[in-house]
Amino acid sequence: MAQVPYKIYLSEDEMPKNWLNLQAYMDLPPMLNPATGEPVTQDMLEAVFTKAGSAQELNKTDKLIPIPEDIQRFYKMYRPSPVVRAYNLEQMLGTPAEIYYKFEGNNTSGSHKLNSAAAQVYYAKQEGLTHLTTETGAGQWGTALSMACSFFGIGLDVFMVKGSAQQKPYRKTVMETYGATVTPSPSDTTEVGRKILAEMPDTTGSLGCAISEAMEKAIKTPNCRYVLGSVLNHVLLHQSIIGMEAKAALDKYGVQPDIIIGCAGGGSNLGGLIAPFMAERIEGKNHIVFRAVEPASCPSLTRGVYAYDFGDTGNMTPLIKMYTLGSQFIPAPNHAGGLRFHGMSAIISKLRADGLLEAVSYEQTKVFEAAQLFARIEGTLPAPESSHAIRAAIDEALRCKETGEKKKILFGLTGTGYFDLSAYRSFIDGTMTDYVPTDEDLQKGFDTLPKLG
Repeated sequence: MAQVPYKIYLSEDEMPKNWLNLQAYMDLPPMLNPATGEPVTQDMLEAVFTKAGSAQELNKTDKLIPIPEDIQRFYKMYRPSPVVRAYNLEQMLGTPAEIYYKFEGNNTSGSHKLNSAAAQVYYAKQEGLTHLTTETGAGQWGTALSMACSFFGIGLDVFMVKGSAQQKPYRKTVMETYGATVTPSPSDTTEVGRKILAEMPDTTGSLGCAISEAMEKAIKTPNCRYVLGSVLNHVLLHQSIIGMEAKAALDKYGVQPDIIIGCAGGGSNLGGLIAPFMAERIEGKNHIVFRAVEPASCPSLTRGVYAYDFGDTGNMTPLIKMYTLGSQFIPAPNHAGGLRFHGMSAIISKLRADGLLEAVSYEQTKVFEAAQLFARIEGTLPAPESSHAIRAAIDEALRCKETGEKKKILFGLTGTGYFDLSAYRSFIDGTMTDYVPTDEDLQKGFDTLPKLG
């Protein structure tokens, strides 16, 4: 077998021509209409989302869905992205393990988010829509969507979590450079925003708040729809190109991962990275360990409950069966990265409930220790979100050092951290603090879960 190079690239001709629809391999609980308790229909979803997104959201039969040629052409501006063998990190750790990572930061948005942004905006353009709304937490999704909307000529309103907007003002600048209107959330521009501010005037916001505002804006704006950057099934579908590329690249050198690790907030990058490998696991074709890594300050998979819940603070979305902290949960303002959503993708949640996915959490100082180490050894400044996966990958490699196991570790490096320098500054200065919610804190969110039946 040939020596694995530092970077494994696919050629343009080898790029995936299909997305992998992981929900077609699973028995996924349906979304429910909160008014009736009945499963939602495509017509209901189309009132808020694009027709194509709504159809893909409910598609439980097609395992492969063709990527339209116009989206393939868009992808070729920044894809394929490399699988990197972290030789320097392996040597520094003195581990017998092989460490690989799929790098998704080779575009101006700095993250994997552009994979779904391009798809959703393309479909909106095909359907004759002229405007979109969305929310963003750390800013990668808002940046990616503003790029895609600029490319396809569609207007965009972004509601950015207020705490994140204060920490990352230059993210707002990039979005505005591409023509988006950016509003810190909660705001006084929507009814739901004014209601939240009346109840919590000093709140730094949450993704749940921002989702509510974006949905209200979409409903009240002519020829407009709402698009989401994580959580939903069709978003994970678009992100499956990450895993499809990773598997094709590793297959070239006969590399089969023993463990795959990804950070988890809403589940889009994790679901995309594991998609083809998990499909084979479900079919009994491998025994890979899959591990989700989340912040200890927003621990939906590790300390949440598996229940039906709203996806937003204003309770405007359908009910989703997911691991959740409750739609009214507000993450601590000192949390520096993204991964702030109160719940988790239905797909990721079901895999967790079925024992096919492990989950761990870390305090942010431990995450930034790993981020700084990785930047110094591997040369890329990672996003705080990605650094959760780096932390877990390093810990797994160190366990291999103790046991002598020669595991093959694959993790997702979802993006770069060049807009997160204020967080890096607080870590370097020693002013970064860790917050872990108490059981009493979490119970307040659990008490808001909807009562069914």
